[in-house]
Amino acid sequence: MSIGIRMRTLWRLKVGVVVSLALALLAATWSVEKISLSPVALTPRSLEMATGTTHVLIDTQTSQLIDLRQDTYAVDGLKNRAVLLGNVVASSAVQAKIAARAGVPVERLRIQAPLTTSQPSPPVDSENTRHTTDILKSTDQYRVNIKVNPTVPMIDIYSQTPTAESAAALGNAAAAEMKDYMAEVTAQQDIPLKDQVRATQLGRAQGEIINHGVKWQTAFIVFALTLGICCASVIFLGRVLAGWRQAAFAERVAEA
Repeated sequence: MSIGIRMRTLWRLKVGVVVSLALALLAATWSVEKISLSPVALTPRSLEMATGTTHVLIDTQTSQLIDLRQDTYAVDGLKNRAVLLGNVVASSAVQAKIAARAGVPVERLRIQAPLTTSQPSPPVDSENTRHTTDILKSTDQYRVNIKVNPTVPMIDIYSQTPTAESAAALGNAAAAEMKDYMAEVTAQQDIPLKDQVRATQLGRAQGEIINHGVKWQTAFIVFALTLGICCASVIFLGRVLAGWRQAAFAERVAEA
């Protein structure tokens, strides 16, 4: 019954309902498009989120993993080197090269170094400090999360970008720049081939959109919430106005 009463109230306040619909449509449009007034234009917002994954195996020239003549202590050493290389990828110098190779803005690229039992959480600095505005930026960022397998010397590279193509490119760029860094250091220090660490990318990264249809979902939710709030406001203002008129009428009757 209460719903019917409110619907009847809204029916009498048609102007308010029309304004509510207009505001709801404007809010829904704003949620998926950037509105510019000078010049008048609509620019799509980056709401979709894509991820890419690739893996890099760290080994020696004579494989420690498949050569039974090698002991398991060497594998433990390679796991530590995998952690070290993961931190190298997260360094600012290599990060800039990754951004250039992948064609992404370096100022919006964030690379998370691998976490270990000694470093279970990322250090708090100007780049990873959490803010409430991060919710609005979550789908418009370029991120690389590097993890090291605790059982085998393997680096897992997870990338996140607004598009599937850039997610794949970012993951592949991180793997490629890590190998280039190793080759550069090897050449500078003239390390013999038999003593070099070998990084092998196990397949190219493939990007994939993980939130298909997010624009329609966002627009619908924003439209429904805005319309509901505006209609509730219209009903409230209508009741306030009716009470004001009733009080004014009672005052005139009393004065008469």
